[in-house]
Amino acid sequence: MIKDSEVFKIGKLIKPHGVKGEISFAFENDVFDRVDCPYLICRIDGIFVPFFMEEYRFKGSETALITFEDIDNEEKAQRMSGLEVYFPRKYYEEDIDEDIEYSWNFFIGFSVVDKVYGKLGTIEAVDDKTLNTLFLIKNGDDELIIPATEDFIEKIDAKKKVLYLILPEGLI
Repeated sequence: MIKDSEVFKIGKLIKPHGVKGEISFAFENDVFDRVDCPYLICRIDGIFVPFFMEEYRFKGSETALITFEDIDNEEKAQRMSGLEVYFPRKYYEEDIDEDIEYSWNFFIGFSVVDKVYGKLGTIEAVDDKTLNTLFLIKNGDDELIIPATEDFIEKIDAKKKVLYLILPEGLI
């Protein structure tokens, strides 16, 4: 069984495209094109289910048309509409590169360490519903909300899943 900590969200399936099972995929991170992984994961009724990709083609800078194995008609593609799409961390972490651009959802499950305050907790969620994206950090019963911005990031240790920050005075 695939766990939350083993994946990170990269986008959402929108709607069928044509009648042969092709689906419009809105992505926030094109990792599926940059890292060699044969499948993507969708959450169906709270369970993560892998779907093996047959092919995909880019429709724009944030949209692709994708075909999965066994999804071969419009009706099956329609049932997948609206599903969130996740990528397995294990494939991403094998190909870690200093020049990779991370999506904010990639950091869910990371420990957060501030240069002054030390360990702040673990990123439980990312709130991107507002203009400013926020990290929701939990440390026991304590919760902390801080802006997710590159300006605060000192260092990323993706292998150890630690995000090192330098937060401005007064934010905590």
